[in-house]
Amino acid sequence: MTSYAYVVADAFTDTPLCGNPVAVFTDADGLSAQDMQRIARELNLSETTFVFPPKGDGDYHVRIFTPVNELPFAGHPTLGTAVVLGGTHPKSELVMETGMGLVPFQLQRDAQGLVTLVTMEQPIPTWSHYELEHVLLEGLGLRASTLPVEVYRNGPRHVFVGLPSIADLSAVKPDLRVLAQLPDVATNCFAGSGSEWRMRMFSPAYGVAEDAATGSAAGPLALHLIRHGLVEFEQPVVIEQGVEMGRRSVMHATVSGTFSNLGPIRVSGTATIVAQGNLIRW
Repeated sequence: MTSYAYVVADAFTDTPLCGNPVAVFTDADGLSAQDMQRIARELNLSETTFVFPPKGDGDYHVRIFTPVNELPFAGHPTLGTAVVLGGTHPKSELVMETGMGLVPFQLQRDAQGLVTLVTMEQPIPTWSHYELEHVLLEGLGLRASTLPVEVYRNGPRHVFVGLPSIADLSAVKPDLRVLAQLPDVATNCFAGSGSEWRMRMFSPAYGVAEDAATGSAAGPLALHLIRHGLVEFEQPVVIEQGVEMGRRSVMHATVSGTFSNLGPIRVSGTATIVAQGNLIRW
């Protein structure tokens, strides 16, 4: 009987059972897109990744599935996958082929060779005003955002809503039935100041009620703060997430370049492996 091994890693944390879990199928050769979607739905994590041999210039070809759809790119699942693959990958740089093209990762290791920090270079997002702002605010129970409500795409679509304080952010109680009317978007609420920020993400459109760490939103949030004068280029930004869920995660984001020549956008964090298993029937 054919079986497929997988590993579960908690991303953007070094504490087991915190951060955001991702299941990584390290050798998915032979699985169809339908198989992968059904497996992701069965495991019911916010994302599951499937690793294949490279098709081009990368080291690995990686596909990412939520319980309801495939994503061209995502942050915490690719970071968790990089840590898992780093256990056997011999180099300090790892390149993934994704639906958004090549995504490079830098791996830092301890004296025993274990990966302790991963830095990814994220796709440069596009952005615009969010046309369904009134529905979004209604679903969040808010009257307004501290910054313009704008949507960024670097694979997933992330819309950002600012809150006046961390206490206000923690108090948000979204109506997921309303947010489910918003197609193909993740709602990211944030608060903070200087280099210290906290975020919460809700996305029934992607099959996720609330996410513990949204790595693909970390870079766009740092850019959003820069565009509206709250952060400078090259200024490291620390973003906490998952606190209200009891799954604290920590993401580090830095945006380089200028408004006329953006990038690179780098997001860093770690992950810890907590489980492994085998899929034996599908």
